[in-house]
Amino acid sequence: MIVFNSTVCADFQAATSREWLETNGIGGFASGTISGANTRRYHAIFTPATEPPLGRITMLSKLEETVNIDGTAYELSSNQYPNRVHPQGFKYLKSFRLDPFPIWVYEIDGLEIEKKVFMVHGENAVVIRWQITRESRRDKRKISLEVRPLLSFVDYHSLRHADTSFDPMYTESAKTVRMRPVAAMPPIFFRHDATRIEKTGYWYRNFEYAIEKERGFDYREDLFQPFAFVFGDIRSASLIVSNEIVANVDAGKLERAEIKRRATLVKVAGAKDEFAKTLVLAADQFIVRRGEGDTVIAGYPWFSDWGRDTMIALNGLTLATGRHEIARGILLEFSKHISQGMLPNRFPDAGSEAEYNTVDATLWYFEAVRAYLAKTGDLEFVREYLYLKLADILAWHLRGTRFKIHVDTDGLLYAGEPGVQLTWMDAKIGDLVITPRTGKPVEIQALWYNALRFMAELAARFEDEEDRKRYVAMADLAKLSFNALFWNEDKQCLFDVVANGERDASIRPNQIIAVSLPHSMLDAARSKKIVDKVESELLTPIGLRSLSPKDPKYVPVYIGSPFDRDSAYHQGTVWGWLIGPFIDAYRKVYPDKDVAEMLAGFEAHLLEAGVGQISEIFDADSPHAPRGCPAQAWSVAEVLRVLTENRCGTAEATGPLRTAKATGTQASPPA
Repeated sequence: MIVFNSTVCADFQAATSREWLETNGIGGFASGTISGANTRRYHAIFTPATEPPLGRITMLSKLEETVNIDGTAYELSSNQYPNRVHPQGFKYLKSFRLDPFPIWVYEIDGLEIEKKVFMVHGENAVVIRWQITRESRRDKRKISLEVRPLLSFVDYHSLRHADTSFDPMYTESAKTVRMRPVAAMPPIFFRHDATRIEKTGYWYRNFEYAIEKERGFDYREDLFQPFAFVFGDIRSASLIVSNEIVANVDAGKLERAEIKRRATLVKVAGAKDEFAKTLVLAADQFIVRRGEGDTVIAGYPWFSDWGRDTMIALNGLTLATGRHEIARGILLEFSKHISQGMLPNRFPDAGSEAEYNTVDATLWYFEAVRAYLAKTGDLEFVREYLYLKLADILAWHLRGTRFKIHVDTDGLLYAGEPGVQLTWMDAKIGDLVITPRTGKPVEIQALWYNALRFMAELAARFEDEEDRKRYVAMADLAKLSFNALFWNEDKQCLFDVVANGERDASIRPNQIIAVSLPHSMLDAARSKKIVDKVESELLTPIGLRSLSPKDPKYVPVYIGSPFDRDSAYHQGTVWGWLIGPFIDAYRKVYPDKDVAEMLAGFEAHLLEAGVGQISEIFDADSPHAPRGCPAQAWSVAEVLRVLTENRCGTAEATGPLRTAKATGTQASPPA
């Protein structure tokens, strides 16, 4: 449980800088800030996935809430308008906590009111409950609550503006209100226990979203307010908002079921302290259904499911949490989307055609399968469903596939063509490629070699001697060529990319993957030098920089227009997920050293930005302000994976990490 007291909650800047997130396991989500003021276009009480896990529509952006005590009205809401915050309900906030979902406690003239928000797992439904706390139940004053929904009904990447075509009509029946303000979108249902409903029908104009403004996007929105729910008895006040009628309309039962579900996740994972428990629940938010299988949402609020992110995150999200069936489902589902020896890079929000513009997602798939097999011993699953597909992937890489991806005569993997970004460093602005890595990127060779060695092991176990010999020979050639081509004697580390006789000597984190993977082409001496180089120039308390500060292309802060931010994305910006490969590599070369403190910065980060989550990226320079998505799958996954391995004896840990504790002040990673 993470708790913030009034020192944070009643401070508009502090409360608004912290975001909460709820998800439903099929791609839908709810999100906002502690203060209640939306700062992103993506903040909304109800964003269902109408074509799970995608097709997301922002339906219900906010709820405006007013408590009446003996005829005096108190506004609980907060909104940012041009040059003013109105109303200022955050001033009544006594506390906010994740327990296990977002819970606010307001204190108004001696009265305490608790508000809870959670999503129904497996359904496009969100539950909001208000109640007087135990401390205030003897209050004899006349107390009522008015709740006014603010609707948007737009694709979740978009903003709503006042529009005469927006249908304000609604129907009431059996404690349910139905609206369909946009004919091309599904309806919205409000199941309630209000005393009455009052028709309003107003546009609230010019909401301002600070983060959108900071990021250089349109940042003003209008929202429609159709009616108001009036609850005469606040001891029983609830809304269940959905885009179809929900079978179970008992909000209390839904709440108890969700608490039990999350407690079970923690128990299955074996998490003991608050840090681990929080990460387990954070991990769950990224796992969603796709068809008959499972997949991973790369990040909230704007990413869909990406092949690369899914394969990197699979181990930490599922295997480290004891959810082996989910891992199996993800591997099986993605196997259905292999095309010309490639895994899809992403599934677009609009349309069902997957995009295959990636070289590394496919190679990370081999590592995900290897990790699954190592954890479960489920050899029959790999034999029956995956082995032939993995072999076919290698065959496609040998003869060549999209984007000139092919095995060169030296046994190394070539990938790319002008104007295309195929590795995880994929920032591109129009036709401008920020980090061109066409040729032979270092981590691609490491992943290729790791895949070949793993396939040789599988072939041996399946008594396929001919293929085993072939894979071993391919791996041996790749290793010989790699060590000859990639070692930078001058800097005592690896080149980042080798292509057409040129070698990129930029100090980047990609080289650490050549040390961290289970099968490495490097000897102990070179591995140690690489780890030392990365530690000295790239390591921060919350991940690795994407470029050395000594490089003239280094960008210290990720802020500004889309062009400015994309230009900085892989030019110094810190990536949290890279702490996983770094710790793996570090433990190889320094097996007797404790790595626990390398995760302390992430523990502190759980209390800022996305509360209980780990951000996508951070500024390259201290204090490493969190940027990008406030909740990123591979960031959470890699921290959770190495934390779990460190405590399970696969690493030399000297003791448990300290328990994360929320304070009334802004948390920041240690220097």
